[in-house]
Amino acid sequence: MPQFIVYACPVGELADQLDVYFAKSRSMCGRNSAHDYMPHCMLTGFFAEQPSAAPNYAQRLQRSYKRLRRSQPDPVIAVKELSCRDNWHGLELESDWLRKVMVDFACTATSATRSTPLRLKEWLHLSLAYDFQPDQAEELELLAHELVNPTASVQWELRFYQRNSDNSWHCHQSIKMKKVKEKVSEIP
Repeated sequence: MPQFIVYACPVGELADQLDVYFAKSRSMCGRNSAHDYMPHCMLTGFFAEQPSAAPNYAQRLQRSYKRLRRSQPDPVIAVKELSCRDNWHGLELESDWLRKVMVDFACTATSATRSTPLRLKEWLHLSLAYDFQPDQAEELELLAHELVNPTASVQWELRFYQRNSDNSWHCHQSIKMKKVKEKVSEIP
């Protein structure tokens, strides 16, 4: 049975920097676990589900986003800092608004064929490198600081993915999270 997950994925200048970082880190130090995924912020844990249920989840995710879209902040996700720990390097992220969207999604995305509840993620982050060799830490950290600017412009997409048993991915839905422009009433 395939697994499903909801991610927030960067697009724009920051995403371009991440692509360069991942290519250079792989060529310099070899693969680490971060290379197994596209750049993302995990919003739910993986959950097993029947493939036929995917359209229902996509519809519920769209509905949750639309329901809270008017209160969406700018930026949608704040990039707090580039953090380098012993065996994890990445961007620390924050978005109370996006947490509300995901709570709404988890409460409405019910299914008779899913055996476990949706697990929402508390720690919002985007991994650059993890499970690397300890002697690569300094080189990867220097490369991250050289190539990834946490203040680079970025837009975010809310994506609903399916990961198949052969580790291939299928994106069922991608929602561009853009600030709704308020209508300005004309003064007579």
